Amino acid sequence: MNKVILMGRLTRDPEVRYSQGENALAIARYTLAVDRRFQRNGEQGADFISCVAFGRSAEFAEKWLKQGIKVCITGRIQTGSYTNKDGVKVYTTEVVVEDQEFAESKNSAQSTGADFSGSSRPTPSAASGDGFMSIPDGIEDELPFQ
Repeated sequence: MNKVILMGRLTRDPEVRYSQGENALAIARYTLAVDRRFQRNGEQGADFISCVAFGRSAEFAEKWLKQGIKVCITGRIQTGSYTNKDGVKVYTTEVVVEDQEFAESKNSAQSTGADFSGSSRPTPSAASGDGFMSIPDGIEDELPFQ
């Protein structure tokens, strides 16, 4: 069985490309920094794991995943090789993503520096005294219900 479960932070925004042809397929590549469980000489170590997602998973990554966000992914390890332009054979190892989900709340991510910009949703600081968030002016047209 080839099954991988990883939790870590994105080292950069996903790089997304689309295949050529009539039925273009989204392909997202990103790297996860996964903390090592044990420390050597008091230093925290991390492994940097290359991940690739296809189709809807790639589109999700393009839209929602940003540098610094902590995610949990499941997938499988895939190895391969190619010959580069200098004629040298290069071996690759990456995780093919089957499932990906957020591993922390939006507020936790913001305190670690993750970027969730572009959202017009109200923040918890906009909450009124009754425990509900107030809806900002002019957002009625964006609501999915009337």
